Amino acid sequence: MLSVDHKHLPRHVQVLIAGGGPVGLAAAVELGRRGVDCLVVEPRATVSRARPRCKTLNVRTMEHLRRWGLAERLRSRAPLPAAWSQDVVFCTTLTGRELSRFTGVLGLAPEGDRFPEIGQQAPQYVLEEVLREAVEELAPGRLVLGSKVVDVTQDDDLVTVTVEDVLGGRSLVTADYVIGCDGPRSVVRDRIGSRYVGGEALRPNFGMVFKSPDLWEHVAHGPAVQYWVVNPAAPALVGPLNRTDTWWAIAFGVDRTSGEREARHIIDAVAGRPVRAEVLSTDPWTARMQIVDRMRHGRVFLAGDAAHLNPPFGGHGLNTGVGDAVDLGWKLAAVLAGWGGADILDSYESERRPVQERVISEATANMRVLSTELLADNLDADDDAGARARRAAGARIQETKAAEFHSLDLVLGLRIATSPIAPLEPRGRQGASWAGARLPHVFLDDGRSLYDLLGDHLTLLTLGHGTSEAAIVDAACLRGVPLTVVRLPESVPAGYGELLGARLALIRPDQVVGWLGDEAPEDALTLVDTLSGRARRGGAVHRSS
Repeated sequence: MLSVDHKHLPRHVQVLIAGGGPVGLAAAVELGRRGVDCLVVEPRATVSRARPRCKTLNVRTMEHLRRWGLAERLRSRAPLPAAWSQDVVFCTTLTGRELSRFTGVLGLAPEGDRFPEIGQQAPQYVLEEVLREAVEELAPGRLVLGSKVVDVTQDDDLVTVTVEDVLGGRSLVTADYVIGCDGPRSVVRDRIGSRYVGGEALRPNFGMVFKSPDLWEHVAHGPAVQYWVVNPAAPALVGPLNRTDTWWAIAFGVDRTSGEREARHIIDAVAGRPVRAEVLSTDPWTARMQIVDRMRHGRVFLAGDAAHLNPPFGGHGLNTGVGDAVDLGWKLAAVLAGWGGADILDSYESERRPVQERVISEATANMRVLSTELLADNLDADDDAGARARRAAGARIQETKAAEFHSLDLVLGLRIATSPIAPLEPRGRQGASWAGARLPHVFLDDGRSLYDLLGDHLTLLTLGHGTSEAAIVDAACLRGVPLTVVRLPESVPAGYGELLGARLALIRPDQVVGWLGDEAPEDALTLVDTLSGRARRGGAVHRSS
């Protein structure tokens, strides 16, 4: 994949995305599948495999990949199949004593009908490669590599973006909207005057990737996606990148200078014995718990690390950024297509900020107990004192770390509490508890996922015979809001109507329940106007120039 000559840059696009990491690419896929002309500007000409960064794609991200038709492509490229291991092990060393174990972690195991896609362990570069391909398939030439956004200005009608190539040549591109996905050092964030609020950890960490062809021969604990190593010589977190010879590690409390000097010693201390190893890359970092004071200014939005940063424990960072991209993507597409009103864009920050804040809070809580906090005497001892020490350590691990590895309630249970596109709760028995939440999933009798039946825009789900949805269909038609109607009899699947608590449900493009009721509301136009972002402003639709 080659960078695009600036002579061939478009003069205008509907959406320009600064940054082509996973979040920027996810936004481009969400927009491109909806027919939006977008341009992704990314400084890196190739995807680097030196630093895998995020390695957990959670259930919700995999559901979005399924919706984009990319889930199986991603799984086929992942070096570790989900079935290979669903365990996290705590141990004194990879060859030493096991202290505790969690199984069925990180959504890697199926749970009946709860979700159509299990999670997947995959280095970030695998996801980036798959998404780059998808963007090129949707819009060839709209992925500009080897260039960066260096300036952003806007007026009421357009955003003007300055793009600089590797030789310092500059070009101007105008856009209806801009999404800043350009990371912690975001130019876009700086240009719109937003700033991070929050703090950072005091303790440094030293990440590295290393190759050790013999290490698997010595691992005493069987396959695991993570090994938390608890010993004073190298309190660390380590895991395999493949099933042969490549590993990642994080040495807690180690700064850059010490890490680079002691990298081989750290590897041996983690292994519990001298091993052949070659350090492939290093990545010193310090955890940050920060969120911007505003995620939007006019026609410019922030997403992913440009908007929020959290400690990596629990694997939520990248996945939260993909959630940002999906939320903003369908909303911008609705406005550009003419059926979305101004409120729909106002809803981006009001809906995403509480999610981001909760993720930061949960990840920060996960960071309170790392291998450094679990150190104790006698953990490797063969006597009664060793047995007692390991029992105590195991109990503390189970008490303090379970939420980190079993976090599906966080991943799937987030609910939109306040939003300008949330209608009033229905009266009566209807399942108001699902309003603003992810639609409860179920597999149909023929094995298909209910999610596979949902449309790309609004979907009206009807359960049971004789349910009248005509008023909602007519209102959507009158307002020009694309609507897919999916009719399911009460017996397919059995009990789903009782679970949902209503006979009618309007589902948003992101699989979130927008409204529930047993009958169409008396004023269906107001309902449609609310969900399409036009209710507060007299039904007016903002149309870009």
